[in-house]
Amino acid sequence: MNEKRVTFASKVGVIAAAAGSAVGLGNIWRFPSQTADGGGAIFILVYIGCILFFGIPLMISEFLVGRSSQANTAGAFHKLAPGTHWKWVGRLGVLTGFVIMGFYMVVCGWTLDYLMQSVTGNLHMVDDFSANFTALLNNPLRQICWMILFTLLTAFFILSGVKKGIEQSSKILMPMLFLLLIVLAVRAVTLEGATGGLSFLFMPSLEHVKPTVFLDAMGQAFFSLSIGMGCMITYGSYFNNRINLTKTVVQVSMLDSLVAILAGVIIFPAAFALTANPGTIIDELVAGGPGLLFITLPGLFNQMPASVLWAAMFFCLLTLAAITSTISLMEVVTLYLHEEYRLSRKMSTLIVTVGVIILGVISSLSPSFFNLLDISSAKFMLPAGGFFISLFVGWYLDKKLVYAQLTNQGTLKLAAGFLKAYIFLLRYIVPPAIIAIFIYGLIG
Repeated sequence: MNEKRVTFASKVGVIAAAAGSAVGLGNIWRFPSQTADGGGAIFILVYIGCILFFGIPLMISEFLVGRSSQANTAGAFHKLAPGTHWKWVGRLGVLTGFVIMGFYMVVCGWTLDYLMQSVTGNLHMVDDFSANFTALLNNPLRQICWMILFTLLTAFFILSGVKKGIEQSSKILMPMLFLLLIVLAVRAVTLEGATGGLSFLFMPSLEHVKPTVFLDAMGQAFFSLSIGMGCMITYGSYFNNRINLTKTVVQVSMLDSLVAILAGVIIFPAAFALTANPGTIIDELVAGGPGLLFITLPGLFNQMPASVLWAAMFFCLLTLAAITSTISLMEVVTLYLHEEYRLSRKMSTLIVTVGVIILGVISSLSPSFFNLLDISSAKFMLPAGGFFISLFVGWYLDKKLVYAQLTNQGTLKLAAGFLKAYIFLLRYIVPPAIIAIFIYGLIG
């Protein structure tokens, strides 16, 4: 183990950075959509169960691999399983992070565009929000400019290093994100007619439950926690030996879920309070995706008093959620180049930035390429990464090493049966669950 390796300076920094990686645009557009389509509170309860039995074991595994190896995602598997083919799992994680950035940065650029529109008051003057969003999609140059700006902003934090860049930015940006969430949630629930939205969100609704609610919740749990894309392995390599991995994962999972639920508290009450046709708005909520963020919600905010303020706060929230995710994604690839090819952090960041911009330009010019990156990462690469990590820790890794990491070299006590239950989940429960998600994603 390399004792000179840089580590996060504080437990707060660890939690903020890991939560920042997990929290992203998916918490705000995908979770409310899945909840609307999955029976409200029924989906939320199933989702929490999936976090406990699937998401948390996988995140612990990624942190464990990262800290025990003290290496980048690819180097971690090479160190822990030298001379084997497990190295390809790490390389897959690096590639996955790079592919995701290739289209995700474009979406992040959209948030900057709408933040500017809201701050300047231009969004308040829009009559047709569908046409407004379509105009953005039909203007590749405009998309490319915002995408490049967002990529350069991400690169700035990466260049600043682990402590001054990643950790410090997370300790500032995450509290700002939660403050905006709380303010917007309070405003939403105080709107006249908001109780209908709260009831739809938190009351079980058998009418809206789908047979696939379990698979939907399981998929949301995996993807929401940034599993399979190398982020948590990379961040885990920056953990010192005093960090309680299990406790940290539980805290990060709780914060990530809280963001998703608060997003629902913002969106559902506002939707029900500001529309005359709840049936139509439910369909729009179920559809989710970019349409929810850039068409439906701006239209709703425009009906509120001081709409410019609330729209600006909301798109600032989206931007913060996006940047904390892209920082972790870019760090995965940057650290790989830095350690595996012995490049300076500056040169590694430059190469990654240029590569991401190239992919982002192609994604902006070609919707089919954008969709290819999206589908290949979500339906193939992420499930594969999670599947093999589960097998690696559950079956291959020395259980003495696993025990040492979970107990911080014997200084922490594990609950009776915890290690056996953890290994059992990784061996027999998580892999079949991921296969089910994979098959469902292909035929769904």
